[in-house]
Formats: sequence, C-alpha cells, structure tokens
Amino acid sequence: MAVIGGGPGGLYAAALLKRLDPAREVTVWERNAPDDTFGFGVVLSDETLGGIEHADPAVYAALQAEFVRWDDIDIVHRDRRHTSGGHGFAALGRRRLLEILHARCRDLGVQLRFRTEAEPAATLATAYDLVVAADGVHSLTREAHAEAFGPSVTTHRCRYIWLAADFAFDAFRFEIAETEYGVMQLHGYPFSAAGRGASTVIVEMREEVWEAAGFDGLDERESTARCAKIFTEALGGRPLRGNKSAWINFRTVVNSRWSHGNTVLLGDAAHTAHFSIGSGTKLAVEDALALAACLQEQPDIPSALQAYETERRPVVESTQRAACASLEWFERLPDYLDQPPRQFAFNLLTRSRRVTHDNLRLRDAHFTRSVEDEFGCPDGTPPMFTPFTLRGLTLRNRVVVSPMDMYSAEDGVPGDFHLVHLGARALGGAGLVMTEMVCVSERGRITPGCTGLYTAEQAAAWRRITDFAHTRAPGTAIGVQLGHSGRKGSTKLMWDGIDDPLPDGNWPLSAPSPLPYKPASQTPRELSRAGLTEIREQFVAAARRADLAGFDLLELHCAHGYLLSGFLSPLTNHRTDAYGGTLTARLRFPLEVFDAIREVWPEEKPMTVRISATDWADGGTTAEDAVEIARAFAAHGADAIDVSTGQVVSDERPAYGRSYQTPYADRIRNETGIPVLTVGAISSWDDVNSLLLAGRTDLCALARPHLYDPHWTLHAAAEQGYQGPGAPWPLQYRAGSRRPQTGRTDAPKPRLSLNR
Repeated sequence: MAVIGGGPGGLYAAALLKRLDPAREVTVWERNAPDDTFGFGVVLSDETLGGIEHADPAVYAALQAEFVRWDDIDIVHRDRRHTSGGHGFAALGRRRLLEILHARCRDLGVQLRFRTEAEPAATLATAYDLVVAADGVHSLTREAHAEAFGPSVTTHRCRYIWLAADFAFDAFRFEIAETEYGVMQLHGYPFSAAGRGASTVIVEMREEVWEAAGFDGLDERESTARCAKIFTEALGGRPLRGNKSAWINFRTVVNSRWSHGNTVLLGDAAHTAHFSIGSGTKLAVEDALALAACLQEQPDIPSALQAYETERRPVVESTQRAACASLEWFERLPDYLDQPPRQFAFNLLTRSRRVTHDNLRLRDAHFTRSVEDEFGCPDGTPPMFTPFTLRGLTLRNRVVVSPMDMYSAEDGVPGDFHLVHLGARALGGAGLVMTEMVCVSERGRITPGCTGLYTAEQAAAWRRITDFAHTRAPGTAIGVQLGHSGRKGSTKLMWDGIDDPLPDGNWPLSAPSPLPYKPASQTPRELSRAGLTEIREQFVAAARRADLAGFDLLELHCAHGYLLSGFLSPLTNHRTDAYGGTLTARLRFPLEVFDAIREVWPEEKPMTVRISATDWADGGTTAEDAVEIARAFAAHGADAIDVSTGQVVSDERPAYGRSYQTPYADRIRNETGIPVLTVGAISSWDDVNSLLLAGRTDLCALARPHLYDPHWTLHAAAEQGYQGPGAPWPLQYRAGSRRPQTGRTDAPKPRLSLNR
C-alpha cells in the first residue's frame, strides 16, 4: 500500500493499515524533511480523540501526554472582552503530532521515505494494491485525474497568515481590530504549555483591506512585525514569529468522487473546511480511521473504497456547510460590528450553526442569560416568545407560519379545507399565520386549485377564515400573500406534476419576456404597457378585498419566478424598454405595484415583500442585488423583507442545508437595518432562538414543521417550560399544555441485589 503525503492524515492512515494487518507493506512518501512542518498548533475534538483511543491506544496515550486543554472562548471587540465557557478544546503542536506519528509508524514497520517525491499515482497504482493520496490542498493526484475525481475549487475573499506567539493564551481568543484600512481579526489558541507556552495566531482580513494596508508589498518578517503591532494588546506587546508563513486565500475543495480505480483521496486532497472551525487535521484523521475500518470490513478494495466514501461524505459535507457559514461570517464581519456587544459575541459563537442557543445555554448559562437580557427577554422567556412590532401590528411571538400552496380551492374560493388548515395553525400558537399565494386574477393562478381575491365570493370566504382566527385564537395575526403566477401558471396540481403544464384547459400566460419556464412549458406573451397597467390594477383591487376580508398584514410576492419576480431577475427579464436592463429598471414595475397597493392598504397595517435573494444560477440575481432590492422596497414603505431564494429558473443549483437561506436574510438585515423574515430548513425551536438572538433575523417563517405539527409553536413552548403570554394555549386545549408522561422506562430501576 502506497501513501502519498506525510501529513497527519497520511501518517495515521499508514499506521492504522499496518496495525490492522502487519503483513501489509505500507510505504509513505513525503517530499519534505521529517522536521519540516507548516503551521503551528492542531486542535482535535473529544469525538475524534475517542476514535483514536479505540483504534490505536498507543497513539492516544502519546497525544494525551502532550495536549493543552482549555474551556473558554474570549471575544474582544471595541475594548470589551466577553468570555464564554464550557467549550472544551484540546491542542498540541503540529510538529509534536508528526513526531508521535513518525514514531508509531516506525514501531509498526511502515516505510517512511522523506525528502522523496512520490511517483505519480497512476504509476504507483500499477505496482501497489492501494494508493492513498493524502497530498494536500494542492494535490497533484487530484489534478492529474481531474476527469475522474471531478474537483471544484473555490477561492475565497479573505487573506490570512499562520503565525505563532511564544506564550500561551488562557482561552481561544478572537480579537477584532478596526484600523484605518478596514477590519482585521485575530484567531488565537494555545498549543503548548512547556516553558511560557506557545500559541497559534492567525491574522485574517478581506483582500481589499490587505491591499490597502500594504501587506501585499511586505515580506514574511515585515508582515509578522506589522501584525504584532496591530494586535499588540492581545499579545501583551510580545512579538510574533513565522514559519515560511505567507498570506493566502482559503480554498474550499470539493470532489464529486473520492476514488479512481485503486487510488483514493484523503484529507485536504478530497475536501477542505475553513480553519475557523478547526477542522482540517480532524477531518483527515477521521478519514484515515474510516478508510482503515472499511478496508478491514469489506471483502475487496473496490467495495472498501465505496463504503469509505458512503460513510464519510455526509459527515464531510455537513462539516463543509458549517465551515462555509463560518468563513462567510468572517468575510462579512464589518456588517456586525455595530451589534450590541453581547449579541455580537453570541453571533460569533453561533456563526457556523453548530453551536446553538440551547447548546450554549448548557455550556455557559450565565453568558447566555446576559445575551438574552440585552436582547430584551423577560425572565423565563425564550427569544422566540418576545413580541415584535411592524407598523401598527404587534406580534406576540417571532414564529410565522410560512405561505404554503394547498392547491385545494374551487374557482379560487377557499373552502372548508382552508378554514381547517389555517385555523389549526392559528390555534397552534404562531404569532403570524400566512395564507398561500392568493392570486389577483383568474389568469394569474398557478393551478386550477389556487385561491384568489378577484371576486366578492372569494373575499367573503376569506373573511370566514380571518374571523375564525381572530375569534378562536385571539392574539394571532393572519396575513395574506398576493401574487400573480406569470410564466409559471396554467400547470398541474403539485402532486400531479409540479410545474408541468395542464394537459388541457390551459389559459394564456403573460410575463416580462416571452421565455418558457421549462422546455415543455407554455411560452408566455410579453406584457405591453396596457397589460402592465391592467395587472397593477388587479393587485390594487385584490388588496382592497384583502382589507375587507379582515387580514392584518399584506405580503407582495416578488419571489420564486412568479410575475413580479420575473421582472427582478436578469435571467427572466430581457426587456429593452423602461422595465428591463439595469436593476433599477427591473425594479420599476414591482415598485409601481407596491406603491399602488400601499396607497389603498390601511396606513396602520404593515406590508412585507417576499423576494428570491439568489437565483442559484449563473447570471441571475446575486446577494448584492438582493440587498439593493430590499433597500428599494424599504424606501417605498415596506415594513419587512421576507427573504427566500430560488425557484426562478428550472436549472437552478441550490445549496441546500440547515437554515440554508438565512445568510441572505442576515446580510440584508445587517447591511441595511431593514427587518427581515428568514425561511428555509429551519426545523427546531433551538434554531429559531439562535437566529433571533444572534441578530440574523427578526422573524422565523416555518413551513414543513407546521405541516408535520400544526401546534409546533405551542409544543416548542411546552418543551422549553414556557407558559407566558407569547404562547397562550386555547382554553379548549389547555389540558394538553404539558408534554405527556412517558412509560416507566425512565423510572429508577428496582434494586435486585445488595452491594457488598
């Protein structure tokens, strides 16, 4: 077995392969000398250490003797330090880690070939049964077989440099420096306690700040001295040192496959995750554990390599999503600097979404309570049950039942199904219950089953529903979302074929430009000036009916590729008149509709706008565009922006994951100060509390959780032991306000023997 690369992942893989089968011949090629190393400290989690202990107690014992452990994280910003405890870190020097692994490999009989460049993987693959390519982020193996591995490498916008200080920080330290050139940050942690100790220090900043500060013209010695001067207070006036240190941009590596024939990628060659969640060495070591185990368990090498990737890929992808969230948070650090101090600290700690409000409360209840106090939570009140005011409407909590199309109307009239569906969610405790997209005309429907507000009969049917919500669930607000299908209309009900055109009974479609949604979709006609005026007036008439129907809030649907969204995206708006071209021009008609509705919608009632903050497609709406779109609607009187993404073009490539749309809402809120609703894979009350307390959103809209459990909000209150005004149980349901008792399995066991 051949291992290319003598970093921690390659060495540990070699040691495990040899230990599990001493008959194996395992050779490691490392082009550097044994005492050459880059970087300084390595952080490993308790989970990873547990795996090492189980797989190789000798390595674990050697590591245990070297570790520096600490629990606190210090966040220093604008001369204020906030400390959060209970986190649990273990670190040691990278050089010492390599020495331990070198010794273990030699003890086991692994051949270590230092200062030797390995032959290409393709050559080794003909002479060896297995080739493990652990040759790092710049993997020659990956590049030589790019067609097989399918690599994607993304270079990010911050520059950073690895340095060290010859003293030990007493906590993991984040320090923010606001300089004349821009914002810089320090990430520091101890990795040695010998003598005065030693710490890793990473200095990071946006590329434009790096250039403005002149770092692009400094050598290693000059950069090191300059960083020490900028962060002199954190360092106590002590110097920094480098080790062939250079300013680099982080690169996220993803591969569509990890193996090719009998060659397999491991560690940074296969995947990278940003250093701000301390994951590079951890992932490589865990890869080595999984690869060795799969080779032991599977009947042959092809089966083992497939099992290895099947086991590791979901774990790695989850880590990469968390690392990407953390990386992007630091890229956008300037947006958060004016947050209240404790909220800023909480936001930093929860940036990857792996640390949450509930998790942090268990680690450090005192710190978390101080953040809640600053947020304005009364004693015993979780953040999600604090009120929020939009114009003349005060919501009793921050939970919104997101709009969900039910496709169950007849001639646009909501019936008993809608009464029960929306009524149940109103009884379920949410602060705001939103209707599905309610269409402003018969031709503006998505499907024959969509609701409308273009007739008096429809308005009367909606009044029945709002009266129920206001009477039977007092304190619950109910909002209407008005929209027009545009080019995505005249389609089948969702369960019969989402976005597929009707087989018969179609109605003509209209859109900004004559572009079908899918190749088999109907081609819409391009709207004329007269057509635009007609549709604008349909929105106005629907808004008047919505007021008469008793709705408390109106949302204008400018997302998901429907008519108004179609004007906003450059992928769907190819007009050459005043309504196409620049973003300002593409905004013109949606703003005209908004203004016309705002003029007839009661002054005291709020209006929100739902947007798609990205099209998830090249050449489409960007996050920067979304900020400007939000600014424009806010300038015209929008009270909040409901931030969704995608569904604008059929060939989109969304980056799904937990709370995956929240970064867009976060950016709009913290760049503009406009209140936002966030939506998208928010599944737990812990997520809601975390996002609110971190200042990433003002309201959380949940869809599928409310389909799974109409009483999601009330159950969230019960599970948190909350019984206050933010989540009152209906009188008829009050007997169910406590979690039902479980069986006896959690009771104390009867004593069946005596201790002697």
